[in-house]
This record gives sequence, structure tokens and C-alpha cells, in this order.
Amino acid sequence: MQKKICMLGGFAVGKTSLVRRFVQSIFSDTYLTTVGVKIDKKTVALLDKTVDLILWDLAGEDDIGSFRVSNVRGAAGLVLVADGTRAATLAVALTLRERAEAEFGPMPFVLLLNKSDLADRWAISNSEINELRKLGWQICLTSALSGEHVDDAFRQLASMVTK
Repeated sequence: MQKKICMLGGFAVGKTSLVRRFVQSIFSDTYLTTVGVKIDKKTVALLDKTVDLILWDLAGEDDIGSFRVSNVRGAAGLVLVADGTRAATLAVALTLRERAEAEFGPMPFVLLLNKSDLADRWAISNSEINELRKLGWQICLTSALSGEHVDDAFRQLASMVTK
């Protein structure tokens, strides 16, 4: 079973680093801007099945108007990524989700608040996080640098898209 998963978020929030951590168990502090789409694959073994996640790492968007919603076509789920040290990136991730779902309908998603290793510079409040959790959202505080909660987040989405 294969499932297309799209990584959505603003510029430099850590989408590519999260995919590299999940797929290859590595982190590089060399920043490379994603141009267009980069596709990776990782097989995830769940309790009762195995699923190949086809991860579409879409170029970061701070200018929402340039977002190519057509890249989301055929996706089974979304990974929304925001940089916990830049509060504005949460609004970008939420807007990208809204645009994708307006075009293709509701789909499972997880929200990753990345860069949890930079807790002293955190800019997204617990009250904002709790408000989203009250809506039933699956939110993980992740660090591509340390790997904290990265596997958990992708496994959680894998379970959601195979139900």
C-alpha cells in the first residue's frame, strides 16, 4: 500500500530536514532551499499492515499566493510544519492547509511544531497549541536536529491515512 503525503509549510521551517531525519536518520545544518518538489519514500510497519509513505517535500511558501495547490492532488494526508521560533509560520501552515482542503476536501494531517531543541527561543504559546488541540488536531513538538518525536509524528499520520 502506498500513500502520498505532502509536506506543507513556510520557508525554512524544517520540512526537508524532517524528511531527511525520518527517511535517512540524519541531520545536516547545511541549508538547501527546496525548488519545486523533492520526493522520498519510507516504508512504515504498523501493527497490522505496512505502508509506503511517498513524501512530497514541497518548496516553502511565505507568499501564499504562489502556492501550487495542484501538487497536493492525490495526497492521502498532510504534514503541516511550522517553526516554533517564528510564530508567523504557524499562520502560513494553517493557510496552506485551508487552501489544500478547499481544493481537494478534508484529509488527515499532523501539525509539527519544529525546532523544539530551541526552547529558549520558542515563539508559539502553549495557549495557541492548546486551542488547536481542542479542535482535535494532532500536534507534535519536533526537532529535526535531535530527532525528537519525528518518527512518532510520521507513524501517527501513517496510521491515520490507512484507516
